Amino acid sequence: MKTLIAVATATYKEWAAYRSHMLISIFVGPIFFLVQYFIWGAVYKSNGTINDFSLEGMLTYYGITTVLHYCIMDFADWNFQMLLGTGKFTTFLLRPVDHRFFALSQKVGHRILGFTFEFIPVYLIFVFVFKIPLIPKMPFWFFISLILSFLMMFIVNYCVGMTAFWLTRADGVRRMFLLLRDIFAGVFLPLSFFPEVFQKILFWLPFQYITYVPIRVFMGDYSLGDISMSIPQIVGLQALAVVATWGFSELMWQIGIRRFTGVGT
Repeated sequence: MKTLIAVATATYKEWAAYRSHMLISIFVGPIFFLVQYFIWGAVYKSNGTINDFSLEGMLTYYGITTVLHYCIMDFADWNFQMLLGTGKFTTFLLRPVDHRFFALSQKVGHRILGFTFEFIPVYLIFVFVFKIPLIPKMPFWFFISLILSFLMMFIVNYCVGMTAFWLTRADGVRRMFLLLRDIFAGVFLPLSFFPEVFQKILFWLPFQYITYVPIRVFMGDYSLGDISMSIPQIVGLQALAVVATWGFSELMWQIGIRRFTGVGT
């Protein structure tokens, strides 16, 4: 815990020097929401509900998606590939702290800063300007789901970063995978809008636990591919998915670290 606090504090202070950069990102979320507002406003002109989503429910979905991003945003994939490509990763092998834990601690500090300069301003914009009711139906379960979403985003991105153990230049793979991650997580479209067969496949993948599940927990109900679960059940399954994905990352680490040759040193 002392290590986590120390690294998180150092990261907070480091990124606080660039808080103007974070303030610019405040405009990204509302602009994304406005695009969705115009698109779905046109779609719902001739429809009362679509896949059990009313226009208000759809706008709430994208409102939650936007503010959730400010809480769980992650750069572990880019940072890890940068360290491997430059050879700076070698120094971490000599430290008494596991790099994944170090990177997670960095994310904690970075997102605490983001909560202050990104989440709070955008949340107030959604509540008072867009009039979107961003109050979770089950605050306790949503808080647990948010923490698990935070961890799942980190683990998935870290696994993407570890592909650099096998690829000299992994930028293209990283960008493609992150795009697929957002699609399969329900960032651009609720997963319940996909074909039923595809929904059942997505149910067994880890991506829904990054965005779709915490959003549905926020809204107070969960269903995907004819599978309906209570909120405590889906949060429990989310916790198991985080543990399983962490185990997969450990396997990638054990295999990948044997291939590391210190390129760039």
